[in-house]
Amino acid sequence: MKGTPFVPQVAPAEGLLREYYRVLYAAFGRQHWWPARTRFEVIVGAYLTQNTAWTNVEKAMRKLRSAGVLNLDGIRNLSLERLETLVRPAGYFRQKAQRLKTFVAFVDENYGGSLRRMFAQPTAKLREELLSLNGVGPETADSILLYAGQHPVFVVDAYTRRVLHRHGILPAIADYEDIRELFERALNNKDLNATCPEKIEAIPVQPHLPSAMSRAKRSSVAQIYNDMHGLIVQTGKHFCFKRNPACPTCPLRDFLPKTMPFVQNPL
Repeated sequence: MKGTPFVPQVAPAEGLLREYYRVLYAAFGRQHWWPARTRFEVIVGAYLTQNTAWTNVEKAMRKLRSAGVLNLDGIRNLSLERLETLVRPAGYFRQKAQRLKTFVAFVDENYGGSLRRMFAQPTAKLREELLSLNGVGPETADSILLYAGQHPVFVVDAYTRRVLHRHGILPAIADYEDIRELFERALNNKDLNATCPEKIEAIPVQPHLPSAMSRAKRSSVAQIYNDMHGLIVQTGKHFCFKRNPACPTCPLRDFLPKTMPFVQNPL
């Protein structure tokens, strides 16, 4: 991928990522992601957020909620044409409506219409099944597993790739699975949060308000993966821009390779 030159770090990547977690947690605090009331809302959001901004997803979600169909029964019984109309604000509405229908059919056929039964499956098995569905790539599958099912899987997105590349940890074109496994090795420590200070930096970035799903019961490791993904998203949205990143004010400024103190080129 063209853009910012990749300058490899010398320090072990796992240790760096653990330090990134502590620094970002101190800067931003807990992120309360995913903002949703139910597991199914998380799943719908994971589908709708593909190739669009979250603000557009929220518009579509409000329409689905107002129509009383933001649940398995609602999507199952709704006509495809009506579903397309409701999710239109999220873009690619025909594809996304059909993919939601496909997901509901998958749950009905394999788990008797029960998300509880579906999420009770081993992580690797369910991940493989989700990846076999039309329109579900690794990021969507892992978002569903982590945020709806509380499975300990790290979610990799474009912000993750940008931060890793600019900080010389992995190139932006690195394989998704390599990035995911790196984060899981680095953060697979249930006691990591005990070493994190409370939010101490006066950075004017507000987390999402707590929701039923952000407060859902999950393992300590799943919570760390949850928080780290949210923290990286905040970093990408407010500092690590595609163009002209705000490196001097970023919480991770001290970790930037010395040979490229303030990168300017997009990824």
